[in-house]
Amino acid sequence: MSRERDASDRDMPVETGASHRRYLIRGGAVLSMDPKVGDFVRGDVLIEGKKIVAVGPRLHAPGAAVIDAAGMIVMPGFVDTHHHQYQTALRGFLADGLLFNDGLPHGQKNYLDYVHSTITPVYRPQDAYIAEVVSSLSQLDAGVTTVVDTSQVGHSPEHTDAVIRGLQDAGRRAVFVYSPGVGPGSIFPNDLHRLQSRHFSSKDQLLTLAMGGEVFDPAFRTCWSIARQNGLGIVSHLVGSIGQGTLVEQLEREGLLGPDVEFIHASHISANSWKAIAESGATLSIAAPIEMTMRHGLPPIQTALDHGVQPSLSVDVECTMTADFFTQMRTVLTLQRALINERALNGETNLPALLTCRDVIRFATVEGARVARLSQKVGSLTPGKEADIVLLRADAINVAPLNNVPGAVVTLMERSNVDTVIVAGRIRKWRGALVGVNWPHLRSTLEASRDYVFQAAGIQREMF
Repeated sequence: MSRERDASDRDMPVETGASHRRYLIRGGAVLSMDPKVGDFVRGDVLIEGKKIVAVGPRLHAPGAAVIDAAGMIVMPGFVDTHHHQYQTALRGFLADGLLFNDGLPHGQKNYLDYVHSTITPVYRPQDAYIAEVVSSLSQLDAGVTTVVDTSQVGHSPEHTDAVIRGLQDAGRRAVFVYSPGVGPGSIFPNDLHRLQSRHFSSKDQLLTLAMGGEVFDPAFRTCWSIARQNGLGIVSHLVGSIGQGTLVEQLEREGLLGPDVEFIHASHISANSWKAIAESGATLSIAAPIEMTMRHGLPPIQTALDHGVQPSLSVDVECTMTADFFTQMRTVLTLQRALINERALNGETNLPALLTCRDVIRFATVEGARVARLSQKVGSLTPGKEADIVLLRADAINVAPLNNVPGAVVTLMERSNVDTVIVAGRIRKWRGALVGVNWPHLRSTLEASRDYVFQAAGIQREMF
């Protein structure tokens, strides 16, 4: 995470996000991701309160504070549609692990046995809280302004409240996926109405609610029904290699599919399952680096596109892979192009289109907002939407000279290029440093949580 600085001595506009405040992001290369708005080699974005008011060249905004964006790319914040944020203290612990022990070579150290079944059950509410805060701030630092948080640690109402409080205190946009935990304190889904009235009574807030309806749970049909009765989106992992290859076909026969369902991974599923997903409007979250390294199966990027399904991107678990979106975009771009290029080299001529850098940025922004059911609020620099915006340094040593904006974002940039991050009009990162964050305190708290969790689970950390 970035070193903390005093943002006040760098001319940061004050009280950003407040309804009476206006400021102008001036002179950046604007990548709006809205075809009706367009892109600008040198353009401005005017923000009032938490909303985008105007996008274009040489905007007239008398009295507005000015953010000089010369040398920067101005674009929508990234949207992560699947992230187990409660696992932040486990970063890198399972770097070489697989998803589960499939009886084949390499599977002894795996996620389901170590993280899901052994470590997660010992979590206390305070462990979930600090993980949520740090994970959220870390992704803000990397320009990820929205997350769908699939934190499956609802061991008790206190655990669930701790997760929500962590999301709230971090101050970024989040979809909390209400999910079960383990043990006698887990009352999922019977705590839903209390959560709705206590934490989600307003639609005009950064935090929204979805329902975890995992298809590996025998009671998932009940959870899906409850979600729909309450107007909530449904989020479920779907991995063909653990016996779910044709499950979607059964869901279609039962009339259970719809655009309110987000499937995660969708690896190794049948052709008829893909047909059903496409026809129902169900949405997709691909976590390509995780899927490739943990033996979920080849990320189904081309299969999805062949069926007309536009995917979103997600990071999944930090115990195995980084949570920045430059990694996600580059992985999807190079994977899809490698697959199609190999077919071309083998003599095929009737080939799908190669993904472009703009395509994968769209997956990371516009499609992410759609899958998170937040398209009306974020995903593009569209007047009337909320100002979730990132400023990326294109004059840095790893990018300059700037020759192509989407290409620079996807093929050249990384976390260090994220200069400024704005959520709902409020500046959260300014000139390379998070605003108002005491990182040394957070780090020591996270380390103490890590020490407790590993000790309680009876697992020895292997440093080398």
